Amino acid sequence: MRIDVLTLFPEMFHGVFQSSILKKAQEKQIVDYHLTNFRDYSTNKHQNVDDYPYGGGAGMVLTPQPIFDAVDAVKKETRSTKPRIILMCPQGETYTQQKAEQLSKEEHLIFICGHYEGYDERIREHLVTDEISIGDYVLTGGELAAMVVIDSVTRLLKDALGNEESAPCDSFSSGLLEYPQYTRPANFHDMKVPDVLLSGNHQKIEEWRKKASLKRTYERRPDLLENYPLTEEEKEWVKKLKKNRGNLAYPDKI
Repeated sequence: MRIDVLTLFPEMFHGVFQSSILKKAQEKQIVDYHLTNFRDYSTNKHQNVDDYPYGGGAGMVLTPQPIFDAVDAVKKETRSTKPRIILMCPQGETYTQQKAEQLSKEEHLIFICGHYEGYDERIREHLVTDEISIGDYVLTGGELAAMVVIDSVTRLLKDALGNEESAPCDSFSSGLLEYPQYTRPANFHDMKVPDVLLSGNHQKIEEWRKKASLKRTYERRPDLLENYPLTEEEKEWVKKLKKNRGNLAYPDKI
């Protein structure tokens, strides 16, 4: 996968792309990151990329020319005919794990990170394929939001993680929150790991994890259960949870 980022502050990405999974994925040639300062494409003699909004109002608006030309240059360099062009914007669709999985199947992503008050509407209407928001709040610019999306997409690429089973088990990947995890020691300050996880019985462990995942989702994000395709057995577990208001122990009584 190739990922291009159009930003006025490319230096913000250097540490992120040179750390952890993102760095390892690039070293393995699983992904290739490219940064473009779209100010370099401004035809204004002062290299301005923003202007006052027509009709008046507070703030400045990013002009279309530098961004259109920067995208055209990237597409020409890569000979990419149908990249996903993603506008990071608080007005966009709320980002989800399902969206990350969708984007991870693409060969080329182009992220546009805005600044100032907003974008000229023609950028939305005639250039981008996706508008994404990482939450109902406003950031100074789109850079931090783009980093979040890039991280979540990169980790889903084949061989990016050390264990290929890690990503499918993540919270939201299955539609539920992930089950609780434990590691050594089995007894820490009289806080013990559930016996079933030490039993070596993989069938019982899998059943415990399914129930624990369902319980955690019920307790913390019951809204996720509204559209989740529960089996008949899982429906019975949910009934028990509702009857006991979630107050069932993890190991044996879920």
